[in-house]
Amino acid sequence: MIRLTVAQALVRFLITQHTERDGQSRRLFAGCFGIFGHGNLAGLGQALWENRELTYYQARNEQAMVHTAAAYARMSDRLSTFACTASVGPGATNMITAAAGATINRLPVLLLPGDTFATRVAEPVLQQLEMPWAGDVTVNDAFRPVSRYFDRISRPEQLIGAALAAVRVLTDPVDTGAVTLALPQDVQAEAHDWPEEFLAPRVWHIDRPAPQALVLADAVRTIRAARRPLVVAGGGVIYAGATEALDAFARTTGIPVSETQAGKGALRHGHPSSVGAIGHTGTAAADALAREADLVIGIGTRYSDFTTASHTQFAHPGVRFLNINVARLDAVKHAGLAMVADARTALESLAVELADWRVPRTHRERTVALVRDWNTAVDTAHRLGNTPKPAQSEVVGAVNEAAGEDGVVVCAAGSLPGDLHKLWRATDPKQYHVEYGYSCMGYEIAGGLGVKLAAPEREVFVMVGDGSYLMMAQELLTAVAEGIKLIVVLVQNHGYASIGALSETVGAPRFGTWYRYRDSDSGALEGDTLPVDLAANAASLGADILRVVTVAELRQALAAARASDRSTVIHIETDPMVPAPSSGAWWDVPVAEVSGTVETRAAHEAYRKAKSDQRQYL
Repeated sequence: MIRLTVAQALVRFLITQHTERDGQSRRLFAGCFGIFGHGNLAGLGQALWENRELTYYQARNEQAMVHTAAAYARMSDRLSTFACTASVGPGATNMITAAAGATINRLPVLLLPGDTFATRVAEPVLQQLEMPWAGDVTVNDAFRPVSRYFDRISRPEQLIGAALAAVRVLTDPVDTGAVTLALPQDVQAEAHDWPEEFLAPRVWHIDRPAPQALVLADAVRTIRAARRPLVVAGGGVIYAGATEALDAFARTTGIPVSETQAGKGALRHGHPSSVGAIGHTGTAAADALAREADLVIGIGTRYSDFTTASHTQFAHPGVRFLNINVARLDAVKHAGLAMVADARTALESLAVELADWRVPRTHRERTVALVRDWNTAVDTAHRLGNTPKPAQSEVVGAVNEAAGEDGVVVCAAGSLPGDLHKLWRATDPKQYHVEYGYSCMGYEIAGGLGVKLAAPEREVFVMVGDGSYLMMAQELLTAVAEGIKLIVVLVQNHGYASIGALSETVGAPRFGTWYRYRDSDSGALEGDTLPVDLAANAASLGADILRVVTVAELRQALAAARASDRSTVIHIETDPMVPAPSSGAWWDVPVAEVSGTVETRAAHEAYRKAKSDQRQYL
């Protein structure tokens, strides 16, 4: 037995946890992000100070550090992550937004929020939530709905079972997400005798479940009967390391492959079967094929409404679904033939069974023609030559070119993710990192930090709009403090460009979407543009600043940033009124059914017509 505090035992336990897949082992926890207060300093803070083997990273915002951990986990194919600790009260609840993002995106992060006293002797204590109907409820109970596992350690003995259960969930591809162990501040510092076995090295093996024989046979028959099949590759393809298997499967069968936001890069741009992004932010090629598909093969996707264009994308009257996923929850969607299996194992099995089969020649010819036309449209968008300010599509093209073979683009919210999804040309599975399950404003810079920690050998290009930058830019300082280089392309358009464009379609044209002074006469936010200097703000956080006006200057700045060893922010203004090319795929955002304005009535009529194309897939 070893006598340690609860916090000291937990830190030692985290150090000894490893994952293993395909014979390769790595530490589950790469370190611990934290911001200390009275709720965690004397416990976890002391334990981390005493035991430096679990590297501590000082964050600036509690939400941001969880985004960083999630980005690291995604870049690591969910085989490694970070722990995150915050103090009691607001420090803890600040993590909840990012916890929801991790769970929605099915990325493992361990949250260790401080909690109020388990003994309750001195209550109410600072930052305690007093509930008249329940004495055991604290603000940390708000983590329950956004966590895949939640526990509160009210006594030292409870840590052993809770810690093992936490790691079980973190290492399970099906159940993974945010895991929360709430730690009352007095319990953290309490001593206990711990079995040596609890602190001994432990390896958690990640399985590759194979498809059931009968399901595999049904899948092969279903594919052979299809005339216009389409693959929808999701994030599960990349997390499973199945991109080479998908490449071989696509080359064998000739089936075109589309990609979700999380799955983008599953096939390299230029692959003969790659048709690019699918859905509301998809390419014209992928979406045309989706409307015609008689069989949709979803691999590692959860079929979000952007992917399905709110259930209008797959329009063939007899369309069927074959879903390959480790999670039955996703495999059974759209009444599909559910192949509950590892993506790589399933694709390898299907490729063997379909070695003598190929899609009809007419389907291949149509795929090639559609991709050719879309590539022409993208070339035009990348070199549009818009003046006096460039279009956002031109900025995307310049960054894509600068990224080369090794760069990684990071983004999350606003109009940029949609443009990136359809316009970015990915060269490998890890080059495209856009958080679009939760689309959380403020993820970008914090997420870029996590990507760079996971892949320090790669250049990381964070693309962020002014809206997201204003939400959360503080982790620039963390990058500077740690000597972690980021290249941040800050796109300034003086407002919420994405919602501004959406407002035009829902009968509230540009309302509340510009950054303007309040007009003294009308009382509306329609005055002059606010004098915001975000580049100066970034400079105050320690980053190098490059201000550019034209795309030519942007290319020069990107080259200079690559050559530098310091974090650099490149500031450029764009014209938000110039859209990127679109496939015309729909997204369901309800419009006011009655209104006194012509704009809203017209928007509702268009909405009513579009909604008539929605269907359930049964």
